Formats: sequence, C-alpha cells, structure tokens
Amino acid sequence: MQDTPHIPVMLNEVLENLNIKDGGVYVDGTFGNGGYTSAILDKANTKVIAFDRDETVLPRVKELKDKYGERFTFFQNCFSQILPTFQNNGIDKVNGLVLDIGVSSMQIDTPERGFSFRFDAPLSMAMGKNDLDAKEVINNFSESELSDIFYKYGEEPRSRALARRIVSLRGEKPICTTFELVGIIKNLFGEWQASKITPRIFQALRIFVNDELGELEHILSDSESLLKSGGRLVVVDFHSLEDRIVKNFIKSKTEAKQTFSRYVPIDIKNNENLSFKSVNKNAIIPSKQEVDVNPRARSAKLRVVEKL
Repeated sequence: MQDTPHIPVMLNEVLENLNIKDGGVYVDGTFGNGGYTSAILDKANTKVIAFDRDETVLPRVKELKDKYGERFTFFQNCFSQILPTFQNNGIDKVNGLVLDIGVSSMQIDTPERGFSFRFDAPLSMAMGKNDLDAKEVINNFSESELSDIFYKYGEEPRSRALARRIVSLRGEKPICTTFELVGIIKNLFGEWQASKITPRIFQALRIFVNDELGELEHILSDSESLLKSGGRLVVVDFHSLEDRIVKNFIKSKTEAKQTFSRYVPIDIKNNENLSFKSVNKNAIIPSKQEVDVNPRARSAKLRVVEKL
C-alpha cells in the first residue's frame, strides 16, 4: 500500500550537477524506485551501478534491467558497502555518485514497515535485513540509552521523561505497535505537544535502527576512493543531522587550513588534505513549484563537490 508514488527529489538539479556525459559510469547509492537511475540512463549513453538495502525494490530493479540491459547493474546492499563491492568485483572508479539520504516515500507509505506514526503497524523501521528493529530498542534498551537516542537523533529535549515512561509501561506489557508508542507520547505530553514530539521520536528510532548517520559518514569517506578526477558527488539530505555531516565533510575536504607559524608566512596554506572542490558555494534548495507538487522535497538540500 502506498499513498503516492515516490517522486525523485530535485531530479533536474541532480542531473545537472552530476555533469552526465556519454560513456560515463554513475552510482546511484539510494535506488529506491529508480528515479535517478532511469533519468541518468535516459539522459546520455551511460552506465549506472545502483545500490539499495531494501529488498522490496527488486521488482523495479527487474523492470529497469529489462529496459536498459547491461547499462544497468544493481547490488542489494547499503552504501557503506559500495567500496568493498567495487573492490570485490573489479569495478573501476566512476564519474559520479548521487545519494538521496533518508527514508523513501515507499517505505513511509507501506504501513507494515512501521516507519510512519500515521498507520497502526508493528514497530519495525528496518530498511533492510537489520539485526535490530524499533520494537527491540523500545522494549530492551535501558532508560538512559533510550533517552540518549531520542535526544541525539531526534533532538528531543523531553527525551528523559519519555524514556522513563516507556520503561515503566513496558514492564506491564511489551510495546509492540506504532500506535501504542504514539499513545504513550500523547498521554504523557498531550495532543498538541505530541504532534511535535512524535515525528522526532520516530525519526530518532529510524536513524538509530538503520545506523543512517554512520552509513552517511562511511560513504562520504569512501567517495574519495570511488570517484575519478573530475567526478561529482551529489548529496540530497533532509534534516539538520544529515546536513551537518555533509557540510563538515565538504568543508574538511575543500577548504585549505591556514598555517600560523612564526617560521612560515601567514598566507601559505596547507592543501595536503584537499580532495574536492566546491561546485556550489551554498546548498541548492527545491523550487516552490516542486514543493507544491512533492511536499517531501520541502526540507531537502542538495550539495555537490567535484573530485580533484
């Protein structure tokens, strides 16, 4: 079940900033419904290597494989495994890498996946074959661990009170569904405050269960080894935690460090660690027209760098 089809966010901007050319090879690190992949393959005589940890994308993978043949390759894996996959399969460096970070519309709009507080479903939130799901976290993690997860990944200031209530209630009966968790939040904070808190708690659990920030840090680091000189890294992210990681990575790899020494002229800079150059000074945001058509794009930011 899906409310709306998955619409690739800022598709035109992604295609423009990937600098797609005939003969190029590009990686779509977050295949989803194949929006970026099919658009890249349609734009030029290229090849795309796509990755996704979610097995539910496999029917769509088959569709694109039937259409594009050897121009399209797919691996069912998370993007921290892109570099090892390249090494194990003798795949050379590529001309571009695009990442759409976060949960897809298909995952959110499928009730039984347990990603959304809009549907009553088992607490899961696993994007792939995870060793962990949200139900296990809610019912087995300590009060301090839960509080830390809600605060760190959901930026929720009332994390301690909620963690305390969850631990108290789960002692009477396990908390197994999304609506049970939503009900706890509403009963503790009231309807109005819960409408603000609930999305943050679900975000926190999803990010933790899927190690989303760790995955992001991993692929950003690996991108240096994946891209050819002149290759582009394009990242679309959706909230401050992700964007902070992307910004800090770009800053560390594009901005020379000033050398301050009594023995070295002040205008000499240390360029040894620079591996990318900025393509756009500031993040690109979606147009009003796109947000009107696809509200999911509202908080999106696109950042792009080019390998030196």
